[in-house]
Amino acid sequence: MEDIKTSENKKQKSMDLTVGHPLKQILLFALPLVFGTMFQQLYSFADTVIVGRCLGIDALAAVGATYSLHFLILGFVQGACVGFGIPLAQSFGAGEKRELHRFLWNGFWVGSFFSVLLTVGTVILAAPLMAAMNTPENIFSMGVSYIRILFLGIPASILYNYSASVLRALGDSRHPFYFLLFSSILNVVLDYVFITDFHTGVEGAAAATVISQLVSGLLNTWWMFRRMELIEIRREDMSLSFRHIRKLCIIGLPMGVEYSVSAVGAILLQDAINILGSGAVAAQTAGEKIRQMFTLPMESIGMAMATYAGQNFGAGRMDRIKRGIRDGIVIQALYCAVVWVILLLMKGILVQLVLGSGSIQVARNAEKYLMICSCLFLLHGLLMIFRNVLQGMGYAGHAVLSGIWELAGRGLGGWIAVSGAGFTAVCFANPMAWGFALCYCAVMVLWFLKRK
Repeated sequence: MEDIKTSENKKQKSMDLTVGHPLKQILLFALPLVFGTMFQQLYSFADTVIVGRCLGIDALAAVGATYSLHFLILGFVQGACVGFGIPLAQSFGAGEKRELHRFLWNGFWVGSFFSVLLTVGTVILAAPLMAAMNTPENIFSMGVSYIRILFLGIPASILYNYSASVLRALGDSRHPFYFLLFSSILNVVLDYVFITDFHTGVEGAAAATVISQLVSGLLNTWWMFRRMELIEIRREDMSLSFRHIRKLCIIGLPMGVEYSVSAVGAILLQDAINILGSGAVAAQTAGEKIRQMFTLPMESIGMAMATYAGQNFGAGRMDRIKRGIRDGIVIQALYCAVVWVILLLMKGILVQLVLGSGSIQVARNAEKYLMICSCLFLLHGLLMIFRNVLQGMGYAGHAVLSGIWELAGRGLGGWIAVSGAGFTAVCFANPMAWGFALCYCAVMVLWFLKRK
């Protein structure tokens, strides 16, 4: 068996997370992921600002009304692609070069299959799904046009997410960040040009997202095959292997389903928000976009923990996984404290930036949403640690169960909202979902580590 642990080329191009101080290794690996998600959110935030200020409140509400449906489908893509990278990380940690290449190519074939299947199905079902969510009539057509273009870009999303997952599994989190930074800038430029110069409306914003994601996916793939010295192109590795496809699906598909199950809860919540009216939709959309900008770095720490746990699980280093969990909790707690102070001081400015000089009540509700969520951000941070460690160790099936707990939390929040509590219950729905899922994931991680 060819050993990749002692490869000098590997030392130059990849990061071995099975050695060194866990806190330092996690931070070094996670920082490019954090900066990447921050820039990703900045361009998403810029997209929201351009839509809200150039096209109006209804256009902003139309984009926001698609979020849960977008999360349902593209969340599955993201989760599955992250899961497809776990067997590569475990093979890397175990020093099995041939297995790594077999998983790499079979992951491409699985991704290609789902590209076709999901694109065709979602484009056909976009309008019926938006109607089933009680989308307000005044924003329905804009919402359908926007989400259909995003669904047509599913192959680009799979290419980006899978190629980035492969690079991260091999310890390279820097180059996906560089390429994401470039595509983020491209997205903002295209947003502005399409909407203000070509007057394409919300369809232009969706097209800009798809184009920029395709560019970053192509750059990741180019770097992987042309610059990563560990990766080789050999015909014998490219053939279909049902053994490798089976393991990829056993780990990847439950992670995708977990995202989708959680998104079903988001759809139930969105349905409740839609019933409260387009003003509530706009307020939640503005607050949610700002919230995501600050919580996605926590998810990046979680992604780093998945790779860290995967490599160390492959190497049989349970002691390092335990130390990594402790260090990850410290990172998340410090980050949440800093973010809470920032939002306390800047919530009004951020909301006004998104909404402009719109309704005062919408702005107040958006600020209320931010403050309630930010007080409970630590629940989200800890969930990202324990859930991703669980996935990195290969217990992806339990991620589906944690998604069910998230569904329960969001569904309960939506039910309370339409039962009379109104927008306040909407503000507590996400923290409830995080708390329910965290309890399950923490118990399962501790149980598995004790058993090992």
